[in-house]
Amino acid sequence: MAAPPDASGQEATTMNEMTKPDLSRGAAFARPPEAADLALPAPALDAPGTGEGQTLVYAAREEPFAFVPHTAPGEADALVAAARDAFETGPWRSMPVTERAATLRRVSALVRDHADELARLQTLETSIVISQSRGMHVARTAENFTFFADLLAGHSGESYEQSGRYLSIVTREPVGVAVLIAPWNAPLVLASMKLAAALSLGNSVILKPSEYAPLAVLRLAELVREAGVPDGVVQVACGTGPGIGNALVSHPGVDVVGFIGGTETGKRIMASAAGSLKKVGLELGGKSANIILASADLERAVDGSLMGIFAGNGEQCLAGSRILVEESVADEFTARFTARTKALKAGDPFDPASEIGPMAFAAHFEKLLAFGETAHSDPAYTVLAGGKRVEGMEKGYFFAPTVVEACDNSTTLCQTELFGPFVTIQRVQGLDEALAIANESEFGLASYIWSDDLPSVMRARRVLRAGTVWVNTPMARDLRSPFGGYKQSGIGRDGLPGSIELFTEEKTTLIPQEPLDLPKMGAGEG
Repeated sequence: MAAPPDASGQEATTMNEMTKPDLSRGAAFARPPEAADLALPAPALDAPGTGEGQTLVYAAREEPFAFVPHTAPGEADALVAAARDAFETGPWRSMPVTERAATLRRVSALVRDHADELARLQTLETSIVISQSRGMHVARTAENFTFFADLLAGHSGESYEQSGRYLSIVTREPVGVAVLIAPWNAPLVLASMKLAAALSLGNSVILKPSEYAPLAVLRLAELVREAGVPDGVVQVACGTGPGIGNALVSHPGVDVVGFIGGTETGKRIMASAAGSLKKVGLELGGKSANIILASADLERAVDGSLMGIFAGNGEQCLAGSRILVEESVADEFTARFTARTKALKAGDPFDPASEIGPMAFAAHFEKLLAFGETAHSDPAYTVLAGGKRVEGMEKGYFFAPTVVEACDNSTTLCQTELFGPFVTIQRVQGLDEALAIANESEFGLASYIWSDDLPSVMRARRVLRAGTVWVNTPMARDLRSPFGGYKQSGIGRDGLPGSIELFTEEKTTLIPQEPLDLPKMGAGEG
């Protein structure tokens, strides 16, 4: 690919001078030709920056392409005050649900209209290959807004009669000001899922994208405003977790926090939010078992297992990163899976032929290299593929798709969420051992099982300690159903029921159905 042209001076005319991503600060900034025409968006609220910020680096070439100023922690008061004012006095929460739903459908339509732009922004900052950004992530982002618009049409309260005397009316009302913290690995899908849910139920939102991947989320926020969501209802604050993130999470004027990210960060958020007893929803890490039984269709199991670990560059909390394969088919499965892993095309994420891109940023790449060194040096492991930089690619954060056979589930690589294209394989004697090992983890986000034997599948469904069990399929979602984890994989659920629980408060109103004959306390009557 030819050297990218200099992109300095590229900017959107709507950007505030203080908050726009800077294309001229420090080193010479450049973008790949496929992204050279993108106008980088500004935060939806023109909050002053701190003078500090994040230099975004195109991971395929280790070249900086923008500088995004961070919102100062001291601006949390202004952000929360604006969100509170929009909630208390603005039209959004009192708007007829048909109008609110129509606005969300306009957001969905705008996402589809700007699909190519959004996909390229996300690929630019995350290195998710462009085919996946376009074909999966943007489509799902649009679907999130449509789904929650449809939710409004069918959402209703409940009523109960108590022995004919009282009518109890149960309604749900928006919580108020929501802080939503999005991760860097799939920013469009994951930010939009929380955002669409919170907005549909009438809340005001302060959205904090990851400092490593703010651009697609910033552009999404602009589209939300363009669709007609009133000013102040959606604001964006760029910065780090310890900075503006903590200032917002601990702010007494915030009513609810929704976070998707790592378990250790989730623990800190929960502790910080406890000071004002905020509602908290946490979708956290995973170390998901992927069980392959002898009764499985091995070709489908190989196909699905490859997708389950290597889609999204392997940087997924729900990745099937622990393969547990029944001994009688272990040799055949492992040989097929390893050969296909070695054949994966690693390359520039804007190349349509690439199946896997570089890691999103340098620190994460270095961490995976260290895990690869552990695999190569520790006799508890046998490296079947990868575990190092992709051969022939000396520039860019390219970590080779890695397959490691492990002798014991208690080892570091089998217990740690590696969050990359790195899978361990363990051999098991049968379903009982597979289920026991699958549950030997501090996480419980998801599990996979491949088998055409119905009793085995139904037993696994009952025994597995995970929030989602996928049977003979890689990752799939139905937004009507809950998604979240057991144990240290989180608290609460995404999807329809969990979103309603997180972003609303229940209110019960009791009304007597006829005048009551009440005791006359204090009237002096015997």
